[in-house]
Amino acid sequence: MLFSFLAFLLVFQLAYAVLPVLAVATALLCLVICRSRVGARLAADDVVMLWVLGLFSLVWLADVWRTALWPVGSENVGALLPLWPLLAGAVLLGWRSSVRLVAPAWWWGVAIGALLAGAIAGYEHFWLGRWRPDNGMNAIPFGNIALLLGTLCLVPLVLLRFPLGHCFSALQRGMLVMGALAGLLASVLSGTRGGWVVFPALALLVSGAGLLSLPRGRVLALLAMALMPRAPVSDRLGQGVNNLQEYTQGGTGSSLGLRLEMWRAGWALIQVKPLLGWGEGRLEARRDQWVVEGRFNPGISRYDQLHNDIVDTLARRGVIGLATLLGLYFVPLLLFWRYWRQGMKVGSRKVQAFALCGAVIVVAFVGFGMSQSMLRDARGLSGFLGLLVFAEASSGRCRVTGLSVPLGKHDLRV
Repeated sequence: MLFSFLAFLLVFQLAYAVLPVLAVATALLCLVICRSRVGARLAADDVVMLWVLGLFSLVWLADVWRTALWPVGSENVGALLPLWPLLAGAVLLGWRSSVRLVAPAWWWGVAIGALLAGAIAGYEHFWLGRWRPDNGMNAIPFGNIALLLGTLCLVPLVLLRFPLGHCFSALQRGMLVMGALAGLLASVLSGTRGGWVVFPALALLVSGAGLLSLPRGRVLALLAMALMPRAPVSDRLGQGVNNLQEYTQGGTGSSLGLRLEMWRAGWALIQVKPLLGWGEGRLEARRDQWVVEGRFNPGISRYDQLHNDIVDTLARRGVIGLATLLGLYFVPLLLFWRYWRQGMKVGSRKVQAFALCGAVIVVAFVGFGMSQSMLRDARGLSGFLGLLVFAEASSGRCRVTGLSVPLGKHDLRV
């Protein structure tokens, strides 16, 4: 299940829904079979993560209740999105209580997923002549998630300088290198400016971890790759600068101009109802009314979100909703930092590798959410929750055959 989710999320149209449903069903079955061991195997950090997921979901569901409208996600794809964090919590609960995750499944999954995304993007761009390849989905989540998978391929190359069990061989190291390049290629070809703004931060995060294990020359090479000049990237960034100049001169019809208009409209909405927000449907109705009055560019009415997770959540669910979103971002980030430090104490690079993966996932989605409401997109939300749960289940109690090292309330199998 872990391998399939990582490898096929961007490949098959319904993978974002079918694989999580199977994961939930498996987790519930595990809970029924192993219900007597749930409390014994659940750590305090697991409870914290479950609270974070539950509160985010419950506040979103309360917003649905007061407005009687369900969000359907970007391009009307995805259903019952507010329930998904609760289902992710059920998966975490079931897997941490009964399932021993196998580390190579994670590394093979991210490598194959990034390779397939790169192959699809290359085929659509170079063979079919599409300007922004997307595999039949929104090009922005496609490029962003491909970039994230490619970055995750770098983590074991930076931290794990020894064989990872019988599966970590020269073949897998080669697959990870190719996966990293393929993920970056898919992001470049998809034309996602936001992803390439985030990637230097991800590269710095991975490089900072690599300073402890890699020669400085390799670290500098990694940073150079993050900032490498590529024609598509330069063109898209140059286009963004031109859009910004046009916006300052009164032009609001460009890609960046429409985003700035949406953020300006979101700030106006927030000032009117800061505590509880406008709610599902009501936000769009009020925004469109202001558009009719001539306050904003009519182009922003084409979208069902404000292209920024923080602005959209604050305008839609107010300060309370924003608090749950920030908890969903930064509480897991603190937990992964804690796992990283615990891995350092016991000298376990494997624990550190999974903790670094978790931090990369959170930082990536925080950055992606600055220019796109990734958590209102079906594949974006599914990808974030799935990767977050897998990283927590793997790093919080890293279970690989071998030595068991007790660490307070945790039992890290390294």
